[in-house]
Amino acid sequence: MKKDIKVLVVDDEPNILLSLEFLMKKEGFLVYIARDGEEAFEIIRREKPQIVLLDIMMPKVDGYQVCRFIREDNSFNHAKVVFLSAKSKEVDIEKGYEIGADLYIPKPFSTRDLVKKVNLLATDVFAA
Repeated sequence: MKKDIKVLVVDDEPNILLSLEFLMKKEGFLVYIARDGEEAFEIIRREKPQIVLLDIMMPKVDGYQVCRFIREDNSFNHAKVVFLSAKSKEVDIEKGYEIGADLYIPKPFSTRDLVKKVNLLATDVFAA
């Protein structure tokens, strides 16, 4: 069931954070939010989310560091990481995948497409 899947939304932009939180809750996911990478570390350790929607450019700790943290700790290696970033150059996208992203979606993005992609990742979570 989707309600058993934890989604962490990490973004320093309040409007994006609120809209993604609403969107993911509407889809039936259990949603947590973090306003920066440090807050994300705490929630990841405590809640072990299966899907992390992650901005890259944030104060203190950026999204790349959060993704590395997830990929370097075997207790979180089940998590699916989706970068949502205004950094849309090919080199940025390649770096995101090299660090360990499962998906890289440049901003601005279609919320309908995002929902489809997150639902596909959720299907993978169920299959694991």
